[in-house]
Amino acid sequence: MSDSEATLSEKETTWHRDIGSVQSLAELNELRVKYLGKKGILSNELRAIGSVAADQRKAFGEQVNEARKRLEERLDGMLRLLQQKALAAELHREPVDVTLPGLPRSRGHRHPVSQAMDDIIEIFARLGFTVADGPELEWDLYNFEMLAIPPDHPARDMQDTFYVDMSTAPPPPPGSPPPRGAQSSLLLRTHTSPVQARTLLAQKPPVRIIAPGKVYRCDSDVTHTPMFHQVECLHVEAGLSMAHLRGTLDAFVKGFFGAGTKTRLRPSYFPFTEPSAEVDISHPACEGKGCRLCKNTGWLEVLGAGMVNPDVLKMAGYDPEEVSGYAFGLGIDRLALLRHGIDDLRALFENDVRFLQQL
Repeated sequence: MSDSEATLSEKETTWHRDIGSVQSLAELNELRVKYLGKKGILSNELRAIGSVAADQRKAFGEQVNEARKRLEERLDGMLRLLQQKALAAELHREPVDVTLPGLPRSRGHRHPVSQAMDDIIEIFARLGFTVADGPELEWDLYNFEMLAIPPDHPARDMQDTFYVDMSTAPPPPPGSPPPRGAQSSLLLRTHTSPVQARTLLAQKPPVRIIAPGKVYRCDSDVTHTPMFHQVECLHVEAGLSMAHLRGTLDAFVKGFFGAGTKTRLRPSYFPFTEPSAEVDISHPACEGKGCRLCKNTGWLEVLGAGMVNPDVLKMAGYDPEEVSGYAFGLGIDRLALLRHGIDDLRALFENDVRFLQQL
């Protein structure tokens, strides 16, 4: 062993003894700087390598680096030991009471629109209806034409919607060629009625479906949003009449709002039903007694309904002389507003947790 190596070994023994006597993190940090800093002892050892004989410099350099590695490991080990001691002292000074209850966590819940949709589906399931689904990006053929709403029909003005630039439209799925001519426009569906048209084309009667989902129109105010949720009901088979429609509506309204809720039908017009009716319910807030919200009438309009237009049945390949049907549609968001007493539809979609926590 050379003199340099012997000297380095003696110094390393001193360093480890000094580290073993450290009592605090501050003292340990001072030693780290003293030994490993830019002006520390090990740095000075490397700078003194020029005084070592040329044939011993490589071995001496390796010895210094190995000593540095051992010193860093010892310093890190002492750091962990001192941190553990500090933690134990802190716990001993402020003992933990393991019998104390944990920190409470608030429980989440479904969005009011999701709650309303699930309840509606459950009610209609008890009435024998199944759920049908369809695309939100829809062809004009199914959204309008198949529902007796041709391109020049004034009913389209009430359903101003979002159309798709056909140059960027995706290709149709295999086995489903797009409609041709004026019917080949793509749009975001304005109602879930296209699901009714697709279902009528795909199966024979009896048909008992509901079609819940998102729909889109160019509206945005206190009572309208560009995207909203709708559910439509369709029942087609032999022998159906307005009495069946009234019975289904009454059962649904009582199931959703309560057994004391009443319904009434008023004559109206919809292109895909004939005859048609607006459906009112006794206002849930005042229980039909009359208030400011219902203009003291005790009634609130909630949906449109009617017997399926014979032209719609014919376009689907059904014989109106053999079968009949009824259909109605309603806004799920509006029902959620009525259920919770909310006066601004936009509050449902602003994602304000403070608002949702009140429900």
